[in-house]
Amino acid sequence: MNKKQKKMLARILIAAALLVFLNFIPAKGWLRFLLYLAPYLVIGYDILLKAARGVKNRQVFDECFLMAVATVGAIALALYEKSGDYTEAIAVMLFYQIGEWFQSYAVGKSRRNISELMDIRPDYANVETDGRLEKTDPDEIEIGTVIVVQPGEKVPIDGIVLEGASSLNTSALTGESLPRDVKAGDEIISGCINMTGVLKIRTTKEFGESTVSKILDLVENATSRKSRSEDFISKFARVYTPAVCCAALALAFLPPLVRMTALGMNPAWGSWIYRALTFLVISCPCALVISIPLSFFAGIGGASNAGVLVKGSNYLETLSQTRIVVFDKTGTLTQGVFEVNGIHHNEMENEKLIEYAALAESASSHPISKSLQRAYGKEIDRSRVEDIREISGNGVIARVDGREVAAGNDKLMASLGIPYKNCRSVGTIIHMAVDGSYAGHIVISDVVKPRAGEAVKALKKAGVQKVVMLTGDAKRVADQVSASLGIDEVYSELLPGDKVQKVEELLKDKTDNARLAFVGDGINDAPVLGRADIGIAMGAMGSDAAIEAADVVLMDDDPVKIAKAIKISRKCLGIVYQNIVFAIGIKLICLALGALGLANMWLAIFADVGVMVIAVLNAIRALFVKKL
Repeated sequence: MNKKQKKMLARILIAAALLVFLNFIPAKGWLRFLLYLAPYLVIGYDILLKAARGVKNRQVFDECFLMAVATVGAIALALYEKSGDYTEAIAVMLFYQIGEWFQSYAVGKSRRNISELMDIRPDYANVETDGRLEKTDPDEIEIGTVIVVQPGEKVPIDGIVLEGASSLNTSALTGESLPRDVKAGDEIISGCINMTGVLKIRTTKEFGESTVSKILDLVENATSRKSRSEDFISKFARVYTPAVCCAALALAFLPPLVRMTALGMNPAWGSWIYRALTFLVISCPCALVISIPLSFFAGIGGASNAGVLVKGSNYLETLSQTRIVVFDKTGTLTQGVFEVNGIHHNEMENEKLIEYAALAESASSHPISKSLQRAYGKEIDRSRVEDIREISGNGVIARVDGREVAAGNDKLMASLGIPYKNCRSVGTIIHMAVDGSYAGHIVISDVVKPRAGEAVKALKKAGVQKVVMLTGDAKRVADQVSASLGIDEVYSELLPGDKVQKVEELLKDKTDNARLAFVGDGINDAPVLGRADIGIAMGAMGSDAAIEAADVVLMDDDPVKIAKAIKISRKCLGIVYQNIVFAIGIKLICLALGALGLANMWLAIFADVGVMVIAVLNAIRALFVKKL
């Protein structure tokens, strides 16, 4: 418990003890009133002050105002009737504060749980100076600095391993307990815990741009984006509270006036004012106002624990309605690790053809270009390359050693008027032309992710009606991958702009209540991620542009997590709807009983606090998602 919670608990205990003690003192009249005023002010002074500030700031209608009017009215009624029964008003305030304390404790515990799950912020980075390790603030580390991470320490900044080999605990990022092995040359992301060997890492990002910093920023700012359910509750409370205040006034004055004027009966002012005050106590909307945001907060925390970062509760709500999932292929359903698997119809030596292809593609960061450079296996001499022209979606043309080299697909060859030979092998075909003559083609194949097929099945099981794949690859390659994974529709040979257009068409064809999610990882996926109803990016290997444009980020690039994210969102929304129906339903029943005089203040406060406690406990269930 924090200091505020401890102070509130002390006030509750003192007020309860005073209330019990005063029952044994036979005081009467004004002395009894003053004695009972002490526990009332101990337990309720902050509510009275908040209500007064609300009136002063013209923000009258909130739960503090309702509680203040109800309890002060009950005390005034006891004074008017000279009954000396102040216990009920004090007890109402006491139980209300108990409910508020419980809610504060539950929310605090939920926040602590999420903070523990996301305890990935590094305290320092080790920089070696004159043979000694100096602990430095991560914010002060520049790009290119060599840092040392010892066993048991957190990796503070993204980088590349220069020396050493180790196993990393990535559970805080991905939700998976299986360690990840790294060695010299591997990329490493911040937030992991080094488990075994000593690692020397050259940083590739500043701390503010590193993975750990972005994750913390996403989680901290997630609650600022409100869902439609939360907006509904805010609007509901703004209308509901003034409405029940007006209803309470009508209940206090209209029946007595009708009895007195029309029926000639005793108006029974005290009885009807008591009913109106009970009505006000029952009407407090705290169960709704507290439990709905808490449900979304817990849902976002639970998703973070599972390695899925949701940027706001509005995206969690949209994710629950996802019925169409559109995948980019490379790096999403496949590993994005291309390998040269064959060289066919070549008019020069294999090594020379690979050399020309690698040099021509040397300015590109595309996975296919990287695979050609790996197959070449030597350091690229950029001085041999000039006049590089990249033809979007087709390939590149460059001058290598003074010779014009074209490397790309059949569209590139057709545009240059160069006859080419088709290849029967399945894979990406890089046709090569040197000085306008066809020189052969290189076959490059991508590897499907081990769990991609399982991911498609999990999506169907989670209620997704259609799974679509978009790719710039050749139709034959795309058809083979989609058939092996059980994908419903596939569109191939698409340029980046074509992907946006295809998503636009799918959005037009879907039903109104269905939502479309796009899953991608590359820079060219950013426009499509932004256009879809909800964009999902691969966080571990995905580009910064894709992660920035996405609404949901998968921290371990495992496509199976998409189905889990949908299940988490549906569980969270289910809890939200349960709390809305339960809280409003009980509230309406109790309001009716209060208006009919069948519920007194004791029952009213027990019903109000009880509903809030049950709703808060139900909301916290959204935090637990391991079994989904």
